[in-house]
Amino acid sequence: MRVGNVSRTIREPGGSVPTAHLVGVCGSGMQALAELLLGLGWHVSGSDRCASEEAIRTLESRGLRIHQGHKATHLPHHADVLVYSQAIAPENVERVRASHCGILQLSYSQMLGRLMSERTGVSIAGTHGKSTTTAMTASLLTSAGLAPSAVVGARLIDRDVGGWAGAGDLLVVESCEYRRSFLDLSPRYAVITGIEPDHFDCYESLGETTAAFAEFAASIDSSGVLLVAADCPAAAEAAGQATSRVRTFGRGPGADWRAADVCRTVSGSRFGLFFRGEFRTEITVPVPGRHNVDNALAAAAMACELGVDPRLVREGLRGYAGIRRRFQRVGSWRGVTVVDDYAHHPTAVQATLETARETFGRRRLWCAFQPHQVSRTLALFDEFASSFQEADQLLLLPVFAAREDDLQAEDVSRKLAKRIGSSGSGTGCRFVPSLDRLVETLDHDTRPGDVLITMGAGDIDQVPHEFTR
Repeated sequence: MRVGNVSRTIREPGGSVPTAHLVGVCGSGMQALAELLLGLGWHVSGSDRCASEEAIRTLESRGLRIHQGHKATHLPHHADVLVYSQAIAPENVERVRASHCGILQLSYSQMLGRLMSERTGVSIAGTHGKSTTTAMTASLLTSAGLAPSAVVGARLIDRDVGGWAGAGDLLVVESCEYRRSFLDLSPRYAVITGIEPDHFDCYESLGETTAAFAEFAASIDSSGVLLVAADCPAAAEAAGQATSRVRTFGRGPGADWRAADVCRTVSGSRFGLFFRGEFRTEITVPVPGRHNVDNALAAAAMACELGVDPRLVREGLRGYAGIRRRFQRVGSWRGVTVVDDYAHHPTAVQATLETARETFGRRRLWCAFQPHQVSRTLALFDEFASSFQEADQLLLLPVFAAREDDLQAEDVSRKLAKRIGSSGSGTGCRFVPSLDRLVETLDHDTRPGDVLITMGAGDIDQVPHEFTR
């Protein structure tokens, strides 16, 4: 193996510049990791079968060489480590080449674990709100002068990056439970935003998911702090395995960190931040939605636990500009306001549409939704069927069958459209077989004054940019 300890190589005085090759580099987390490594002074290359022109332009502008598709020759012969995403199998030709050359191979989460091992790790985990809470936490810590490094699974709008290297000791990381990958990390501080059934291709039940989070809680350094959602029984159960201090956050009077007197503002919300009944500061959240109050509360509480003055927490959150694909207003098209969102779980779908209704009032609300994974759609079929009630019109695409056989993709969506259409909810629902047909339908049926929200974790994000470019 060429590298025994990747994190030590980063800081080795007088050593040669380390080189990493990222396979599957265009995934959001992998892009952020690439940006972090570049900021740390690494030479970085990457490959991806589905590299978009935008992703290639973005990463190459930062000094990273991107290859379309996978070939053994894409792997630099002098690479110190090959990092692969969850979608890359051992049979990948670049991984096979790395094995033959004796090059160290690490998964995305293992690489993050190596980088975190010589830093003070701050992990943000949970079924919902990970990306936003991670971005908020990293942003306000930056504005407070702590200069953290960060890896966020979405691009921050004001910085146009998902990852960066800071001069400080903190590393703030979005930490995913999929395949228990967050167990590769070694945080001293962590947040669990909440636990719900999800990732049905690796967790058969909520109990299995909770058990994985319990292992994560147990992995937090005993000198640190774990923040958990006060109103989530599964999170409380998981937190019971922690040896660190445990703090709760929420809106109820029993939470350690509490958001009180929540009220709407023109662009978002405002609330008082309290710790065990003691007022700390007033927080203004410049992005809409009740769920973002919870995200901001978690970020503010974590910053305070890290010793940031509450006044700096207030200023840091006030300047938060949001992340891409989280209720992102991407423009207008023929008088139609276009919003893009990553929601692909019933809870997130409902929260996004409720936010849209609060924001846009009685304007006619269109939702174009692309379900993500057949297993998730079938397991949460009833929940999905009741999560679109705030929409006036719903257009359902075939399931984006990531990591799955797509033979059921169209049939499952047709059944869901039929269930919603016959539910009596007042939401008009139609199945559309492709992105092209979706664009044609919207072009024909929308009118000035309407609002369009595109939602999903697949390739539906192409649609709003096609309309507004």
